[in-house]
Amino acid sequence: MASITRRLLLQSRQCPSRIRTRATPRCTARPLSTTPARRADEDATPAPTPTAVDESPIAEPTSRKHLTPEEITALQLAKLAEDLKAMDPEVVSDAIRKGKHGIPFAQDFELETDEDFVIEADDKRKSAQGFWSEGEEEEDMGPDEDYYGDDVTSHGHGLLDQHRELRGYARLIAWELPLLSQLARPFTPPTPSTPFRFRYTSYLGETHPATNKVVVEFSPTDLSLPSPTALSKLIKLAGPRYNPTSQTIKLSCETHTTQAQNKRALGETITALIAAASDTADTFEDVPFDFRHHKRKPRFEFPARWAMTQERRVYLEGKRRAALEGEDQRLHTGKLVDGRAVIETSLPFLTQAVEEVPVPVLAGRGRR
Repeated sequence: MASITRRLLLQSRQCPSRIRTRATPRCTARPLSTTPARRADEDATPAPTPTAVDESPIAEPTSRKHLTPEEITALQLAKLAEDLKAMDPEVVSDAIRKGKHGIPFAQDFELETDEDFVIEADDKRKSAQGFWSEGEEEEDMGPDEDYYGDDVTSHGHGLLDQHRELRGYARLIAWELPLLSQLARPFTPPTPSTPFRFRYTSYLGETHPATNKVVVEFSPTDLSLPSPTALSKLIKLAGPRYNPTSQTIKLSCETHTTQAQNKRALGETITALIAAASDTADTFEDVPFDFRHHKRKPRFEFPARWAMTQERRVYLEGKRRAALEGEDQRLHTGKLVDGRAVIETSLPFLTQAVEEVPVPVLAGRGRR
């Protein structure tokens, strides 16, 4: 249970300056002291002899039977002042501040224990989490504002979060994207000392199973092998991972949980392949090349006779000019049929030739 002093402090937030100085039924119904109340009709019992002297500046009497209500109130206020001095000054100042603003203290929230009145501080690490907040300055926003029951709904908060996200992207477009040009570097072709080409997969900081996969691609001819026999043996050892069209070997690994471990595993595999290909104990000369795993894609070449030349361009231009002249000649000689002119000249004669169609009349009921 919360102490009486803490409860009185929280109740005083409603109006701390209006403390009653007279005994009223509301004050006497629940006294602040822990000493049980006495009534006039109770039998007077002798007070026990104190064995030690109370060193507190204000000692409460063992019996309040002969005290007036004003003296009881004065003792209660003195006890309250001592308890307030022993409490945290920040809690007292916060209670006085809320009392001046007239913030009422709820009574129906089931606040029974001392832990119910403890306000936990906000964790600053939660506001700094996430990819887009990396590098932002950590500013202390201060304590939360008092809640008056006028907050927006969860749907409204969702719209605000969406608006904040869009504004964050707009700031990135305005301030971060122009700086990417400073990171541009000219392309330099790979040298013989760097024959391996690694490929990684990234989802912009999000967790995904495919981010652990690492792929390496290299050409056997770029490796410093001791002899052509070792090169042929390396191709035979690669098996279906060798592409005869591009003459490259492609390996991948996603067994481990990190990219560094998978890349290390690929390096060890390549080292083992080179060591096995350089071994002259067995040269695999009796093993034929097997490229059945590779399906060549058909590549259609443009016919040479279809290429546009100057002579063909002149020929096509003359052919088009001759077609236009023939069409114009047929138009002026009447050999070219004009559909619009035919309709305009034939329509009046068609309307005059239309005859009245006889309308059949059905016989009455009972007639044949």
